[in-house]
Amino acid sequence: MQLTPLHQEFVLHFGEMGSRWGINRTVGQIYAVLFLSKVPLNAEQITEALGVSRSNTSMGLKELQSWNLVRLKHTPGDRRDYFTTPEDLWEIVRTLIAERKKREIDPTLTKLRQLEMQGPAGDNYAEARIAELRELIELMTGFYDDMERLETERLVKLMTVGSKIAGLIDKAGAIVPSLKPRS
Repeated sequence: MQLTPLHQEFVLHFGEMGSRWGINRTVGQIYAVLFLSKVPLNAEQITEALGVSRSNTSMGLKELQSWNLVRLKHTPGDRRDYFTTPEDLWEIVRTLIAERKKREIDPTLTKLRQLEMQGPAGDNYAEARIAELRELIELMTGFYDDMERLETERLVKLMTVGSKIAGLIDKAGAIVPSLKPRS
């Protein structure tokens, strides 16, 4: 499989961004190749397109599967596994957010709760900061849970009116003091 210049530039960028997002450069490149492919690809095709070792491709595909970002497809009469990404961009974004929450936010929230349950440690400032951080993360995860339940159409509409809602809150703050933004 030969990558066009457009494909190459996209794949190289995804590899660079992958390392910034905490994944291996090759994993980012594998995802980019699959994302741009009209048809599901097998590991040999991905290996050829990227010029990486077969073992790197296999490990990258396993990592992408653990993140629920690629789908396994089978072709009648062919024993090889083929891989593809979801067509729906919103599904991809929702999966990424859910996986990052599960891997990063949830363990942090659990640890903060454990620290608070240990009782007073004699450091009121640190205890207050931990409680404040826990409350903020709980607020954010509650908002995430609400957004996750919305159908994509409604979520898009909400996102497009986001700044308008902020303006309404500012105007309402002039009438209802409790809605005024903090300075």
